[in-house]
Amino acid sequence: MKNQKKLLGYLFAAFTITVWGSTFISSKKLLQFYTPAQIMVTRFLLAYCALWLLRPRCLKLSRREEAVFLLLGLTGCSLYFYTENTALTYTLASNVSIILAAAPILTAILAHFAGEERFQRSTLLGFLLAFTGVVLVVCNGTFVLKLNPRGDLLALGAASCWAVYSVLLQRLSQGLDPILITRRTLFWGIVTAGPILLTEGVPYPTAPLTEPVVFGNFLFLGLIGSGLCYVLWNKAFRLLGVVATNNFIYLNPFVTIVTAWFFLQEPISPIALLGAVLITVGVVVTQRRPKT
Repeated sequence: MKNQKKLLGYLFAAFTITVWGSTFISSKKLLQFYTPAQIMVTRFLLAYCALWLLRPRCLKLSRREEAVFLLLGLTGCSLYFYTENTALTYTLASNVSIILAAAPILTAILAHFAGEERFQRSTLLGFLLAFTGVVLVVCNGTFVLKLNPRGDLLALGAASCWAVYSVLLQRLSQGLDPILITRRTLFWGIVTAGPILLTEGVPYPTAPLTEPVVFGNFLFLGLIGSGLCYVLWNKAFRLLGVVATNNFIYLNPFVTIVTAWFFLQEPISPIALLGAVLITVGVVVTQRRPKT
């Protein structure tokens, strides 16, 4: 039974990362018509409404729990996406991808000090292997190193946001319905993204929504990329733990370049394939726990 639960957790995490790694195609198409903040709020609204239809009941919370959900919405939704997208305007996309790959090790460190999970040596070894693989995959045969303090720090801020979100979610999710948790998190994600949207001051174009491609990409980002995947990621946390689940984030860059190869005919170099092998080995190593 325990092995079956772990296998289910691995499937949830792998499916989620596969979807998240491919959402960039939808986002890239939508950026022709909408700003990053408009895309973010729209996908959160679609996911929130879908989860309301799926579970039409209120979640009764104390003030302390509501404050935690506010932090979840801020770190896992609005602030995370804002820092990540803003970082892309200041530094190279490869820099952002590599720095975001530090999220699992930051989560492991934070979870250790928060008393959620002890830091294991296998976590550090797996990080070194997987992170090396991430660098090879992101470079994809071309190595360009161009540091930009502002953009790189924003990317590090995004990785830190995800680490905080993960540990808070692990601590809060025990005994609560994952769908209700995700819905409440998205609610605060929408609320905290509101000021960002207003700051942009860009009118929201409705005409593109009549195009099937635009509307379809929004449905994919909202219903699958946000609604379903956040719920499955929550379930994976319960089955595997916060550290083991977040280690699947190492696979994200490879999923992205495979998707780009399939849909956009972007080439994959042998160096990137070597990186994929290192990432896979690193993820496997991080899943190992000492016998007690």
